[in-house]
Amino acid sequence: MVGQLLRFIVTGALVTALGVGVYALAALVLDWHPQLANILAYLAAMATGYVMHSRWSFRDHGTRTRSTSIKFVVVSLISLGLNSSWIAIMTGPMALSPAWPILPMLFVTPAVTFVLNRQWVFA
Repeated sequence: MVGQLLRFIVTGALVTALGVGVYALAALVLDWHPQLANILAYLAAMATGYVMHSRWSFRDHGTRTRSTSIKFVVVSLISLGLNSSWIAIMTGPMALSPAWPILPMLFVTPAVTFVLNRQWVFA
């Protein structure tokens, strides 16, 4: 499990950096609506994350089936929901800058997805 955790951290950091980078570019630089930026970031991160996690992070944990792919999509939709929630709460009622949701996107969402990927998707 320690090896998986380390591989997940490396892969997750790259995928998270990609997603946050796409979000920051679209929401903060291009001034897109934060939720639209989040969807674009999600699409980039999900595709990259599946390949990297299935081939490296969890390569020796469980078997890869169609069910694995479906479960991975479900977990990635959960991450989209979490990130959308951070955006909605922080830029809505809290009236914070679209930059603030980046904090839970970097720390909370990856922790949740690690547990779900390890215990359910790649079990």
